[in-house]
Amino acid sequence: MAIIPEGILALDNGLISFGNYTAKDKIKVDDFACAGDVYKLRTHNEVTRLERNGKLLIETVPGATLLAFSVSDTQIAFGAEGNGNTQITLELDAEKSYSLSVDGAEVGTMQTNRSGKVTFNLELNGATKDVNIGKLS
Repeated sequence: MAIIPEGILALDNGLISFGNYTAKDKIKVDDFACAGDVYKLRTHNEVTRLERNGKLLIETVPGATLLAFSVSDTQIAFGAEGNGNTQITLELDAEKSYSLSVDGAEVGTMQTNRSGKVTFNLELNGATKDVNIGKLS
C-alpha cells in the first residue's frame, strides 16, 4: 500500500507522487513547486484533486494515490492505487482523441469534450495499476 502521508512529494526524477486514499480528514497542500510548476492538492478517502498552475489536472472519486505522475504535451503516465471502482477525470486539450492503456493492455480511445475533460473508471484494489494516456489527435 503506497500512500503519501504529507499529501504530495517530489521525486528525484522531477516527477511527483500524491494522494492519500486512506485519510479520513482532508489533506490540503497549496503552492507546492516542482519543475517550474505550482500545484494545489486536496486529498482524502472521498476525493483526490490536483491542480497545476491554477488549472485542474486530475481528480479521482473516491480518493486515490497517484505515483510517479508524468505529464507532457502528448502523454500522461502514472501508477494508480486505491479502493474499489474509481472515477478519474483529467483536463486535457479540448476536443482531442486519446488512447488509454492500463497495465500495458490497450483499453481503447477517449474523446475530450469542449472543456477538455475526459472521464474513465478503474477498478482499484490496493495494488498499483499502471496507466498511460497518449494523445492521438
